[in-house]
Amino acid sequence: MRLAALLFAFCLPSFSHAQTADSKAGETLFQSTCASCHDGQPNTRAPAPETLRQRSPEAILEALSNGAMRVQGSRLNGAQRHDVAVYLSGKAFGGDPTGAATGRCAKNSPLKLGASASWANWGATERNDRFRSSQDAGLTTEQVKHLALKWAFGFPDATSAWSTPTVAGERVFVGSQNGTVYSLDADTGCIYWYFSADGGVRTAITVGPRASGAAAVYFGDTSANAYALDAQTGKQLWKTKAEEHPMARITGSPTLFGDRLYVAMSSYEESQMSNPDYKCCTFRGSVTSIDTANGKIAWRTYVIPQEPKQHGKKPNGAPLFGPSGAAIWSAPTIDATRKQLYVSTGNGYTGPASEASDAVIAINLASGKIEWTKQLHENDVYIGNCWTEADEAKPECKDKRGPDYDIGNAPILARLPNGKDEIVVGQKSGIAWALNPEKHGDIVWQYRAGTGGPLGGMEWGSAVDASNAYFPVSDMSSPQPGGLHAVNLQTGERVWLAPPVAAKCPSGTRCNAAQAAAITVIPGAVFSGSNDGMMRAYSTQDGAVLWEIDTNQEFKTVNAVPAKGASILGPGPTVANGMVFVSSGYGAFGGRPGNVLLAFGPNSDRQNK
Repeated sequence: MRLAALLFAFCLPSFSHAQTADSKAGETLFQSTCASCHDGQPNTRAPAPETLRQRSPEAILEALSNGAMRVQGSRLNGAQRHDVAVYLSGKAFGGDPTGAATGRCAKNSPLKLGASASWANWGATERNDRFRSSQDAGLTTEQVKHLALKWAFGFPDATSAWSTPTVAGERVFVGSQNGTVYSLDADTGCIYWYFSADGGVRTAITVGPRASGAAAVYFGDTSANAYALDAQTGKQLWKTKAEEHPMARITGSPTLFGDRLYVAMSSYEESQMSNPDYKCCTFRGSVTSIDTANGKIAWRTYVIPQEPKQHGKKPNGAPLFGPSGAAIWSAPTIDATRKQLYVSTGNGYTGPASEASDAVIAINLASGKIEWTKQLHENDVYIGNCWTEADEAKPECKDKRGPDYDIGNAPILARLPNGKDEIVVGQKSGIAWALNPEKHGDIVWQYRAGTGGPLGGMEWGSAVDASNAYFPVSDMSSPQPGGLHAVNLQTGERVWLAPPVAAKCPSGTRCNAAQAAAITVIPGAVFSGSNDGMMRAYSTQDGAVLWEIDTNQEFKTVNAVPAKGASILGPGPTVANGMVFVSSGYGAFGGRPGNVLLAFGPNSDRQNK
């Protein structure tokens, strides 16, 4: 039994909890059916055993029954899944998974969109530039230097604070790993309402007006459901299954434009190749257009047009299918002028290779027709069970050609000083690209920022302002991970480099200063978090550090949930109305676990502890 490498890789644990009958049975099951697959590969993307001990047995059972591990869990009966969950978590079932029993707001004051500046989706605007003007940010460069903690909010039953917070109507909206979505007061962090989704909510919460004049929030979960809730009350308006593939999940945040919600699809399937009985692989990245009035699907477009067909067999006779993959890990970008949306794709899962992998793809907003595809790395078929030279002899590994150069960055539709548009995107190859949207993605310039690799290059999000593009570098496997580059938007030439720094977190294999998380820029400052738990603001003039905060600590939270910061590895900071909101903790992909949302403002009399 192979527990999904993208989420749960249970290495041989050395738990110290008391051995109940349930946990002893779970240990026996784990050792006999799971442990042999956990080979301790370096730079694993999965959580460490100590990370899993921080999850509840309910969360592990959900993963085995309906989540990332449902294929493996189907080979156990209900009692066995229960026992494994008790053993791995070291806890008994029970407890409040919402974290909302304490810290409720005294009253649900009216939410008024437009009453204050907002950051209402993943990228700040539908162009995904992750830029806020001085007016919207509400912060001067001098104020940035004096940011201090105003409040902290704890996510229960979580090892990753993996959702980017959004801000609208003086509220913060944020999802959580266990599927709870919150509406919080931006000034105090108190809870207006909460909602429990069917799966974990990694996406940002997108906020927008409804035809009735009220507002709605939209998001996706790890079970491939898209949701609309009333933004005032949290009441569900509709829920739509955006993709029927059993391994599908929504990672990239939905993008709202007009009366349509555009939902991109990724999956857990890449990790299933190591399961000898799994018929791998049939997932294809897609975009679904949903009518926001009723939740009905207007169109769905697969970026790999051809359906997968059998092209071989595993040693045990299980069929191999392809082409597959080209998952979309980031938010779609809207080009209102050309009436198109842009998405970026990941590697192929199985051969034959497709031109849709590692590509930027333009799709017609109205019809879903693919207008053009610009592939930025060919033949990137990266198979999750093909790690060593010996593995290359396996039938399922014959199509492996790729280095895992996903494009996890959302494409940025940047406006140049001369008034023209270009698409800017960073790639895990370590190369940043500028593409011409008028010429089907022709390359304008390219810039080498990092060495690249499976956990390298640019991972989760870059940013632009009026003159520069900014690229944070992960390169987690290199001797010196991290670094932040400023590049001239028109020429692609370096303006400055803030070089990698020494990690400041507790020493260990998951302690490094990789800058994999998405970044944010305001006039005068670029905010970038790192895997060592540091959040910094860099000067846009020369890359000098203006401000930094160490989030590697425990925080007293407004909802009384025990919480700590750690790796800042996925979601980027959100800046609006003079506040900076930062999610800290990421217990996967080489990160260290944590579960806190932090709110900073200038001139606070509270301490950063």
